[in-house]
Amino acid sequence: MYVIIGHDAPDAKEKRPQHRPAHLVHRRPLAEAGKVVLAGPLTNGSGSLIVLDTRTAAETWEIVARDPYVVHGVFAHVEVHPFRQVFPEPDAAN
Repeated sequence: MYVIIGHDAPDAKEKRPQHRPAHLVHRRPLAEAGKVVLAGPLTNGSGSLIVLDTRTAAETWEIVARDPYVVHGVFAHVEVHPFRQVFPEPDAAN
């Protein structure tokens, strides 16, 4: 899994409503495929957090690069970090 942290640009509050529908359209197939573990905005207004169940950093960065929030500058910069779930405990098969 990978954690994506999108840090909002200074004008993100104005840009976000315009690009949110496309952002959700971009995420929906990933969610339906079971790749989105969780996602949502940080409530302090600084950005968003997304946890994706992807195999590689390259695959994750490809998804990030196509996100409308990235393409249209809602996020000033994005971090991607490998992540291992500990709690709740994942199925033993994982």
